[in-house]
Amino acid sequence: MSVKNIIELVILAALWGASFLFMRIAVPEFGAIALIEARVLIAGLVLLPFWWLRESVLSRQKVIQHWPQIVVIGLLNSAIPFVLFAYSMLYITGGMAAIMNGTAPIWGAVVAWIWLNSRLSLNGVLGLIVGFFGVVVLVSDELAVPAQGKALAIVAAASAPLLYGIAANYTAEKLAGVSALSVATFSQLSAALCLLPLLFWFMPPQMPSFEAWMAILALAVLCTSLAYLMFFRLLAEIGSTRAITVAFMVPLFGSLWGALFIDEEITVMMMVGMAIVLFGTALVTGVIKIGSLTKKPSL
Repeated sequence: MSVKNIIELVILAALWGASFLFMRIAVPEFGAIALIEARVLIAGLVLLPFWWLRESVLSRQKVIQHWPQIVVIGLLNSAIPFVLFAYSMLYITGGMAAIMNGTAPIWGAVVAWIWLNSRLSLNGVLGLIVGFFGVVVLVSDELAVPAQGKALAIVAAASAPLLYGIAANYTAEKLAGVSALSVATFSQLSAALCLLPLLFWFMPPQMPSFEAWMAILALAVLCTSLAYLMFFRLLAEIGSTRAITVAFMVPLFGSLWGALFIDEEITVMMMVGMAIVLFGTALVTGVIKIGSLTKKPSL
């Protein structure tokens, strides 16, 4: 992996970490449904010209052939988890939500093991146990201070990465022949169509502020459209195993941006929980192997 690839991974992690900051700023004024409707609609419309210019006629035909599966991905990978995270940030910090997001590779391994009969190594089993323990440590500090809606918000933030895990395996199983750019573009647009009817009940009570609109534009253009384009290019250049390591840096940036720009508190329990979750994720993804830690070097 080149220095250029490493720099791109860091930038990508910074963008995805910033998405939690922008959601935290905008969601109190827009509400979860309206916020995510704007996010996925703008992101899809920004990606559409790139798709039109780069994809072949055959690629366009595949989109038509696989549109039901793309709609499923739009729901599982964008509409529902984005709404869950946005709702959770009405009650918990963006930093905590970002750490929860870091469990997505763990859930991906669990789903692959159950659904696709993918073999789970000893490292994988240990990683699952460690990762779930890290989540328990993370939320224990929040649940110690009872607040209306906080428990449900934590459940929402913990459930969203599970949907990412299902979506990743569903994509590999059902959409292997469809280009990544096609899936990214039309999953965002299909998510927007699925959420559109809900706006009748969940429109903002008043016109959101300029700051909230700017947060949504940054969320859609930078953290969704641009980030997807970077991620899919990295997938092609360095492979999925290395590209997924971006998950380790997202919680760090999510917590950092929240602390720097909106004065979110980073507690000791958050740091401990983050470290445990990231270690568990490293075990599951094979970045760290217990055997390699205990094996004596040969002379």
